[in-house]
Amino acid sequence: MTITLTPELTSLVEERLKTGNYPSAEAVIGEALAKSAGTDHEAKADAMEEFLSRELDQILLSKDPNYPKVADVEAKIEKRPFRMGVGNLFVAANTGRNVRKLPPMPEKPTLADFFRLRFGPANHVLQSAALAMKKGLSEEIILACLLHDTAQAVMKVDHGYWAAHMYEPYVPEKTAFAIRYHQALRFFPDKEYGYEYPDLYRRLFGEDYVPMPHVRNDYEMARNHKWYFEARMVTVNDFYSFDPKAEVSLEPFTDIIGRHFRQPKEGLGNDSSPIAHLWRTIAYPDNPL
Repeated sequence: MTITLTPELTSLVEERLKTGNYPSAEAVIGEALAKSAGTDHEAKADAMEEFLSRELDQILLSKDPNYPKVADVEAKIEKRPFRMGVGNLFVAANTGRNVRKLPPMPEKPTLADFFRLRFGPANHVLQSAALAMKKGLSEEIILACLLHDTAQAVMKVDHGYWAAHMYEPYVPEKTAFAIRYHQALRFFPDKEYGYEYPDLYRRLFGEDYVPMPHVRNDYEMARNHKWYFEARMVTVNDFYSFDPKAEVSLEPFTDIIGRHFRQPKEGLGNDSSPIAHLWRTIAYPDNPL
């Protein structure tokens, strides 16, 4: 039986291989297959994905000091049939398998419709917002935590900038600022607020990775801005919101969305905002042109 993996799980197999506990990538996959229920291809692949997903936290929290170098990360580029920065809507859930048909959007889609029909699974951002709410942070910060990674549906590269662009016509300026600059701040630790440079980034980018000039410039600007705290809180609540067992929903944030999100009466993507086209891209990713 041939089993294909998502890009994320492909990376997970590679990380498990680095532990030295397996002689080959096939051995990692073999263990997952052995411990995964299911008989047909679809069921086996789904069960294997679930098994490997349960191991993800161990990789993210690994204390293994043997991080890759930038050159090691770059060497993998031509060994993949996909780009790491591609948005989630534009690749199959499992590499080598077909994309699934998306449910139709309502005639006048709301933010909640996009969460339900295009952003899912949105467990991470829902956890992030729930953590910010639990801490008693402002509604502008909670909303920023809720929205900060949703642009990964269309693009992972510079997703903070993409997300700020998506939401600027509809949210408070402070919220858009926090979304935009969390992108740069996540590369720079801040002991005062308990934010450390994530080990995950050393594994993703390489331990000798140096942030690009625009990232450092934006960090320096944001660090001295009156809304630095708001942007920094997005990174803090981002870092601690990867519990795969957490049960979260959009419902606790309905009132905050109602108070702070300017929903266009025509529906997102149908209004005259300068960013309506991006909402249409997310709504209709199968359009050929």
